[in-house]
Amino acid sequence: MNTVDLGSYQKVYNPGNLVRTIMWYFVNITIFQSGLPYPTFLKVWLLRFFGASVGSKVMVKPGIAIKYPWHLSIGNNVWLGEKVWIDNLAKIIIGNNVCISQGAYLMTGNHDYKKPSFDLIIAPIIIEDGVWVGARAVICPGAKLGTHSVITAGSVAVANTPQFTICQGNPAVPTRKRVIDHEAS
Repeated sequence: MNTVDLGSYQKVYNPGNLVRTIMWYFVNITIFQSGLPYPTFLKVWLLRFFGASVGSKVMVKPGIAIKYPWHLSIGNNVWLGEKVWIDNLAKIIIGNNVCISQGAYLMTGNHDYKKPSFDLIIAPIIIEDGVWVGARAVICPGAKLGTHSVITAGSVAVANTPQFTICQGNPAVPTRKRVIDHEAS
């Protein structure tokens, strides 16, 4: 039987320009990950400065961790809740009118458990318009969340989700249709 040999792991990931990466590291820990309520306009400006595409009316709460803003695209009217972790080794695209609730974890990297060297695997995440990612939900590499789908609190999306569907569990599976009632508002 073969075994894991982490000593044979070869780091192959390169996030890009080293100076930019170091600068972002300090901005991320002092402004974004801080519990202080720095204004959203400052955070949006910094994200754009470091290469993110950010739409209008974006809300960025305190305590957020973003690995590499140059791999991030955020649409209009997006809410990023407290303690959201955007671990984007690959591109993450967030559509319009998306809510990512407190403590959600979006990860684009994982490891190949079949290889003794535990090789890094990366894949993008696409979150289409109108999606709600519930508190402490996990979105795994390669997932595409269909328009207006909901990933309930604590659920783990390991694959694509259907549009206008509520998905829950680990792994998240469709449980019912999402109906948006404009008459109720």
